[in-house]
Amino acid sequence: MKMAKAEVSRLLFLLITIIPLAAQGSRLYSWANQLEESGKDKVTNLQFYFHDTLSGKNPTAVKVAQAADTEKSPTLFGAVFMVDDALTETADPKSKLVGRAQGLYGSSCKEELGLLMAMSFCFEDGPYKDSTISMIGKNSAMNPIREMPIVGGTGMFRMARGYAIAQTHWFDPKTGDAIVGYNVTVVH
Repeated sequence: MKMAKAEVSRLLFLLITIIPLAAQGSRLYSWANQLEESGKDKVTNLQFYFHDTLSGKNPTAVKVAQAADTEKSPTLFGAVFMVDDALTETADPKSKLVGRAQGLYGSSCKEELGLLMAMSFCFEDGPYKDSTISMIGKNSAMNPIREMPIVGGTGMFRMARGYAIAQTHWFDPKTGDAIVGYNVTVVH
């Protein structure tokens, strides 16, 4: 009888500890779940133009900070700009607006015009409306073609990764205004 009670107690103990674990499924810890794999990733290619305007009555990029000796630097090292630039279908500023580039860039190189860019491309039109892709990385702005990483996204681009190829279409050295073509490949 004592033996039977001990066996029943062990069985109850096992049931009490195993059933809650089984009910959690693939929960690894109280704060982490292993999710099912979603199958094949999608690959999307986007092409748009980034209109960066520092001049005029309505600039879309404004300097918000600078180092004490930024004005002496040929690369504007230490300058930081906040951005809300139009993204359009073509290089024409009057072409269809597809979204906005919102974020910041700072001059992070002393020897070249190299910008550290932290930018969200926020889409306002088409199938990607209300979705974003996030880019962070170095933009060697005077190189004819540059590549920067896509590190995330929201909406249709949740869990995105990929790369952006930027190519300057037009640049005004007096004002700093520029139109830059972007070809973005995103895996999501």
